[in-house]
Amino acid sequence: MGFHTFPIDRADALEDPSRYRFCSREELIAALELDDGAAVADLGSGTGFYADDVAPFVETLYAVDVQPEMHDLYREKELPDAVETVTADVSALPFDDDHLDGAYSVMTHHEYASEAAFAELARVLRSGGRLVTVDWSADGPGDDGPSVDERFGLEAVTDQLEEAGFSIELAHNRPETLFVVARR
Repeated sequence: MGFHTFPIDRADALEDPSRYRFCSREELIAALELDDGAAVADLGSGTGFYADDVAPFVETLYAVDVQPEMHDLYREKELPDAVETVTADVSALPFDDDHLDGAYSVMTHHEYASEAAFAELARVLRSGGRLVTVDWSADGPGDDGPSVDERFGLEAVTDQLEEAGFSIELAHNRPETLFVVARR
């Protein structure tokens, strides 16, 4: 897989409510199993589409993105009080060990997937913390999202996470995407 970023000139597509057909707000929040005092990271937050949904349910939501321009666009929308933007690669998160209660990525796993990123997630998530991954599946038809050759299959994603020390609680394919809940 080649690393790439989402084109800034197409960032308005990240605000399209039809994205909920791949992962709803309720599904994501339920999978995270968080309490009001939680610290959570949105990995590849973009313009904050899902961060806006999760922020009311946590104390701190770190909107992590490698593109500072995405944070600029998010700020134009007005950040919720709980949100802090973090410009960083998932393989080099600026958090202390065991800092996060949870983390999630929606349609970005294929962009940061590496041994270094998974090791970093294992470092910053507390014991028992959940990592929710929703991404385009290599097992899908490729009608939406990136080309199938840029995606991982469900088995590859669960293998990546297990090798980094996560236990898989839920993993299934859907028509175009995969959904994985892992616990550190």
